[in-house]
Amino acid sequence: MPLPSNTEDAPRQSSFNFASALLCACMFASGACGIILEYIQASLASMILGNAFEQWAMVIGLMMFWMGFGSLIQAQVSKKRLIHAFIGIEIALALAGGFSPSLTYLSYGFTGHYSLVLYFFVSVIGILIGLEIPVIIRINNDFSKELSTNLGNILSADYIGSLAGALIYVFILLRFFPITQAAFLTAGMNFFLALATFAYFTRKKLIAKSPVLSLVMAATFAALIYGYINNQDWQIKNEQPLYDDPIVYSKTSQYQHIVITHYTPLDEIRLFLNGNLQMCSIDEARYHESLVHPPMAMARAPERVLILGGGDGAALREVLKYQTVKEITLVDLDPAMTRLAATHPLLTRINQNAFSDARVTLPPPSGVFSGPARQIYQQGPDSRRQNQKETLQMLAEVRVMNIDADKFLGRVKGFWDVILVDMPDPSTPELTKLYSKEFYSKVKRHLSANGIMAVQATSPYLAKQSYLCIGRTLKAAGFYTIPYHENVPSFGDWGWYMGVHPKVNKTMLEQRISNLNFKIKTRFLTPEVFSRQRIFGKGMLTTDRKEINTLLFPVLLTLYNNESWLLE
Repeated sequence: MPLPSNTEDAPRQSSFNFASALLCACMFASGACGIILEYIQASLASMILGNAFEQWAMVIGLMMFWMGFGSLIQAQVSKKRLIHAFIGIEIALALAGGFSPSLTYLSYGFTGHYSLVLYFFVSVIGILIGLEIPVIIRINNDFSKELSTNLGNILSADYIGSLAGALIYVFILLRFFPITQAAFLTAGMNFFLALATFAYFTRKKLIAKSPVLSLVMAATFAALIYGYINNQDWQIKNEQPLYDDPIVYSKTSQYQHIVITHYTPLDEIRLFLNGNLQMCSIDEARYHESLVHPPMAMARAPERVLILGGGDGAALREVLKYQTVKEITLVDLDPAMTRLAATHPLLTRINQNAFSDARVTLPPPSGVFSGPARQIYQQGPDSRRQNQKETLQMLAEVRVMNIDADKFLGRVKGFWDVILVDMPDPSTPELTKLYSKEFYSKVKRHLSANGIMAVQATSPYLAKQSYLCIGRTLKAAGFYTIPYHENVPSFGDWGWYMGVHPKVNKTMLEQRISNLNFKIKTRFLTPEVFSRQRIFGKGMLTTDRKEINTLLFPVLLTLYNNESWLLE
């Protein structure tokens, strides 16, 4: 039975109306699903296209535009077909929303026009969401006393549902599900709305039973179940073309997408975060020894060391070589990364069980608190003549904390002799914050009087302006800086800065550098190599730009994403 042809002909309800309540509940749920689908598309755009600021703004703006278009074209739907239209919208949202991340990721691996695929789904989902609200309002108009009541109930249900969707996305889906699974779970709710609407209005004989519609719904349900079960396998198959070597691990954590590849003939292991290479087993020693040993050697006898980032454990492995070190604190945002580095056999082989040797526990990232201190021992030289327990020498205490490094520095008390900042490149707003003047000022406040910090600073050749901006920002935070660089074949020419207190006697500092002696075993770095690393070609350290990176003016984000890597 079709709906009454106009609102005047419809029976008015003076008390509770179940149909109206059902429509409000549908609006609440569809509002939640709509905001989640927007977040999923924006997150997907950020992961694939980079620069989260731009992509979130573009996706939300584009989706709002198409929502407006959807609201405009809903007028073409006749009153008799409104309920069918709503069921069709929810089915289409379920299919488009559920499969869009997998299909977009598939296009990412096989075509250079993947951004068009991504924005196609953004547009389709935007149109469908734009159709939802006015269609429900028009349906509910026949079950409401007044237009104002109808608008108030439906719009408030939509807005409240949006808040619920935001909370569900942030605290449940983002934390516990890969983005592809989150999409299918959301799609399942859209399908349920279609099913509930179909069942209720069919039972009330407000719409006729339709074998075709029943068949479409059954096929949609089967497709969603199939997609949910197989999306993880599709993800691995889809992303394999993106990497040269076979993928042996792939998982999306709350903060990043982690991939490990292993090329067996050369035993080459690579770690990727969000598609960007973070470590290659073949030449990682060049990177980590250059980051760790110059500041450790210049600090002479460091006892307390702080590592910000470095969740793969390779920098921790190098620090553990120093017997003077009594306490190491490693702060990494992602517990999935430190957990993986402590347990995956390929990574533990690289970091030499730096985490498990310390018997480290990984506290949840809910605040700054100290993980249990674990003492690391090494066997003394007289073990063959004495009882083994008596010759064990404590090497260090290690604490691992999973929290934003900026929050950690803002809350923690104490000083460290060496602070190593081993963060991924500043490709997102969250990471750019960790290269800001405000962040480096916090680092400086926790550095002991004669302490030394070192920071990875991207490539002085391929990302020259980014490298120099980091140097200027360090100086603005009060550091006297020492730039140096090395060719890391997997990355190219790579650069670091050491930072010391500006009142340190520069003559004595240069003498310490000239007399630098690495008393630990290294695979690549020597004092002579470090001397060479301080030499830059003509013009490599000069620029006309003067901006520094701050929280309110994150210029480094633009420099890194738009003006770097153009020589590749």
